[in-house]
Amino acid sequence: MFKLHTISKHPKSTHRRKVVGRGLGSGKGTYSTRGGKGQTARTGHSKMPAGFEGGRQPLVRQLPKNRGFKSLANEALALRLDRIAKAFPEGGLVNMEILHKRGIIATHVKKVKIVGGGKISAKLDVKVPVTESVRALIVAAGGTVKK
Repeated sequence: MFKLHTISKHPKSTHRRKVVGRGLGSGKGTYSTRGGKGQTARTGHSKMPAGFEGGRQPLVRQLPKNRGFKSLANEALALRLDRIAKAFPEGGLVNMEILHKRGIIATHVKKVKIVGGGKISAKLDVKVPVTESVRALIVAAGGTVKK
């Protein structure tokens, strides 16, 4: 039976403490596991700042600062006419809500503009901005464009 007084430690469960800097014969003399001379041999070398590159000019400071701000929200997503023709072969209403539901545009997209690049034969009722050439194509197919 397994009892407390019969339990013994595993012989390899404890290790001898590393003693450094006690002469060449100890095996841990001269550099005392700190490597060669220089910056990394000194105390505190492991606590360098995140962008520190060994004393040279860091990459972050070599590159010019990008000034200003460019909003991603101001630009409309360009949607080709052939994509609309493929998604609405039978015709119907085309607005932002339906484009989101059918998965043609992502939900975070707030502005869309239909641009050229294809033909259309279905009768569409478009309620998103379009280019003049696309407007002419939609009207020629019997559809309407508002906005």
